[in-house]
Amino acid sequence: MTIHKEGYSSLAICILFIFVLNAVMQFYFPEALVIKWIIYILSFVLFVIILQFFRSPSIKIETDEKAVLCPADGKVVVIEETVETEYFKDKRIQLSVFMSPINVHINRNPIAGVVKYFKYHPGKYLVAWHPKSSTENERTTIVIENNNGVAILFRQIAGALARRIVWYVKEGDKADQGAQFGFIKFGSRVDVFLPLGTEIKVELGQVVKGGHTILAELPANIPTKKQNASDAFDAVAAARPVKTTVKKSV
Repeated sequence: MTIHKEGYSSLAICILFIFVLNAVMQFYFPEALVIKWIIYILSFVLFVIILQFFRSPSIKIETDEKAVLCPADGKVVVIEETVETEYFKDKRIQLSVFMSPINVHINRNPIAGVVKYFKYHPGKYLVAWHPKSSTENERTTIVIENNNGVAILFRQIAGALARRIVWYVKEGDKADQGAQFGFIKFGSRVDVFLPLGTEIKVELGQVVKGGHTILAELPANIPTKKQNASDAFDAVAAARPVKTTVKKSV
């Protein structure tokens, strides 16, 4: 099993902690066999947990210009129409994936193109499924525009446990579909904002895999950012209805 580079320091600290703890137990309580075995077992469990947090499995990416790949392993917890207020400032389809501590924590580009916008936002550490976590938690916002001029916005969002977001992109970078754009230590949530008229391919509560599951298929004609709201709604009037259910807890 390959370990992601973001896990090297955490694994080193974990191993050092386990070594010191077991050395102290052996030195001060050499006869306490029951306690020592409990410490041994707990040390092993801790090591395995940290190890699987930072695993980096090899996957085969199948690219498709029309498809929006899932950016993270986890579960779909939100599918709704909402107003995106940071970049597009219009109505979009929000699709959110919750990453639990047992998921792979690598984040991948949902589409190929050019990074048109990037911003890091310091913030709170509300639980990842909290309705305000998307706008109040520590997060990054990334917008990629493909060759057809279609832009997708997505966010890494920290949660109550995840206290470090890592990103590898900046404005102007070329982005390959399925390539790593970041990492969230110990899991959290990723939001994806899609154009109206996008055909959603997943269901609420569905387990998805980053770089493998197709979240949606982009429509042939998409309103540009400069169009007003009424024009945008008219352009997608014939599109398949989108679920507007929000899951409050996982």
